[in-house]
Amino acid sequence: MYLRLRDIREDNDRTQAQMAEKLGCSQQTYSRYEAGKAQMTYETLSTLADYFGTSVDYLLGRTDVRTPYPKSKRT
Repeated sequence: MYLRLRDIREDNDRTQAQMAEKLGCSQQTYSRYEAGKAQMTYETLSTLADYFGTSVDYLLGRTDVRTPYPKSKRT
């Protein structure tokens, strides 16, 4: 499910331990995310997309466009 997590993490020279710390989870949990053995919450996916400056759809492999979508103007 999370096809690009490992690639984008490695492209940004981050370890699983660093990403786990950013997300407030264990390195083992983050490893399970990358392996597709655990599902992330929407909030976790959103945090990663913001951190890497991309969209959730990019992380999920639904698009090849890395740039994030424009922010919504809803109030």
